[in-house]
Amino acid sequence: MPMVTVRVDERLKQEMEKLNYINWSEVIREVVEREIKEGGRNIAEAVLLNERLRKKPPKDWDSTRIIKAWRQRRS
Repeated sequence: MPMVTVRVDERLKQEMEKLNYINWSEVIREVVEREIKEGGRNIAEAVLLNERLRKKPPKDWDSTRIIKAWRQRRS
């Protein structure tokens, strides 16, 4: 199994040593795995949202007319 090294500051290391009954390697593995799964889920949600937002406009939609109207309102 490949090895990954994690650096923590001295204070955190001391706190971890106080809780020496915890398998910190396993905790870190679980967190990394969860983050990877959530990251993939977030990408899938973003793709679905993007597809919903990319609906085709109605056939009579004239974006130039809308842009001109907005510009005239700002003037």
